[in-house]
Amino acid sequence: MKKAALHNLGCKVNSYETEAMQQMLENAGYEIVAFSDKADVYIINTCSVTNMADRKSRQMLHKAKHKNPDSVVVATGCYAQTKEDEALLDPAIDIVIGNNQKHELINRLDMFFGDSSNNAAVADINNEPQEYEELFLSKTAEHARAFIKVQDGCNQFCSYCIIPYARGRVRSRKLKNVLAEVVRLVDNGFKEIVLTGIHLSSYGVDLENGENLLKLIQEVHKIEGLERIRLGSLEPKIVTEEFVENIAKLPKMCPHFHLSLQSGCDATLKRMNRKYTTEEYIKGCELLRKYFKHPAITTDVIVGFPGEDENEFSVTKQFLKDVHFYKMHVFKYSPRRGTRAESMPNQVDEQVKTRRSAELIELDHQMSKEYRDFYIGTQKQALIEEKVTIDGKDYYTGYTMEYVKIAVESEEDLINQIVTGKIIKEIADDIYLLKR
Repeated sequence: MKKAALHNLGCKVNSYETEAMQQMLENAGYEIVAFSDKADVYIINTCSVTNMADRKSRQMLHKAKHKNPDSVVVATGCYAQTKEDEALLDPAIDIVIGNNQKHELINRLDMFFGDSSNNAAVADINNEPQEYEELFLSKTAEHARAFIKVQDGCNQFCSYCIIPYARGRVRSRKLKNVLAEVVRLVDNGFKEIVLTGIHLSSYGVDLENGENLLKLIQEVHKIEGLERIRLGSLEPKIVTEEFVENIAKLPKMCPHFHLSLQSGCDATLKRMNRKYTTEEYIKGCELLRKYFKHPAITTDVIVGFPGEDENEFSVTKQFLKDVHFYKMHVFKYSPRRGTRAESMPNQVDEQVKTRRSAELIELDHQMSKEYRDFYIGTQKQALIEEKVTIDGKDYYTGYTMEYVKIAVESEEDLINQIVTGKIIKEIADDIYLLKR
């Protein structure tokens, strides 16, 4: 029996695809071992969102070949897609599989073991019409929460982003296939589903019968045994009155919304080629707060985008305070080869980016603690995910529907159970004691 090891780089969509490839390998008779172990086959699902991601992908591919020079090393994912020629010339890489071709994994391995001259499966993802690539899961590495990929590709072409070239145009998974996978996962004990995609808000634009993200959520909500639905990253323009009013009627819907922002300054947003204004963005936040009580609103922010002077940064910082997010993921702008922003004038000095990033991270800490402290003294439910030790004591930890992390003392195993209790106090960084 051949041994296979997998390593994932990048986003939750990549994670889903890596787990689907693991199940393909298991079904084909491979023994799955840890990536740190010696294996016959190494699968690295690569990322290409930044130049650094490309570099990390190459490092992991070389690391795999170093572990076992006789192994077959497979590069798949976004680096394999955008740097096909480079990957094919790399002596550490034996097989290159691009995006939308991961279903070819077992076939390509069989072909390689029979005739190693055929080692590439990379579609012209940007010029040839692509169907949604169906991959399937019946289990995940998570204990209680399962991420489900329902959409691929992006049509937005933000000026800093390579993803439309790495993933191609928007492709949506058929509703019936999503529902079938949710049923399988729920039957296997998962209580929470996270719907995710490269550009989740675009779900359904390529489908017929009026299928869209709202319809998908409503249909998933009907599945018996499912306790919670959480959403991946959303674009602000999907947050309409109709959308929010309807999802607010669904008891399983987690009031936790990641609304991609990137900048709180309209001039910067325009250079980024984002498709909304700050006025439209804040209206979406107001709608969420109108229909949900104290919803968790989280976001991404890029600092140091080309042309962002001190005034634009100040405008962004004030906007972030005005919205008052639960959490912010702060990134320093990193030039990405092949994007328009790479050649834009007025590139920002790295030291300036570092200072601005530190300012926003400090603001994030303040706002995040304010949001979490709101729940002290309130009754909340939490889905327990794991057992941990905090200051020498054992606790079971999990998350409320708003994604506040809690800890519970218990003699019994609580993993994958929903518990109810009062949030008492913060007992560790970002972790709050819940007393039943």
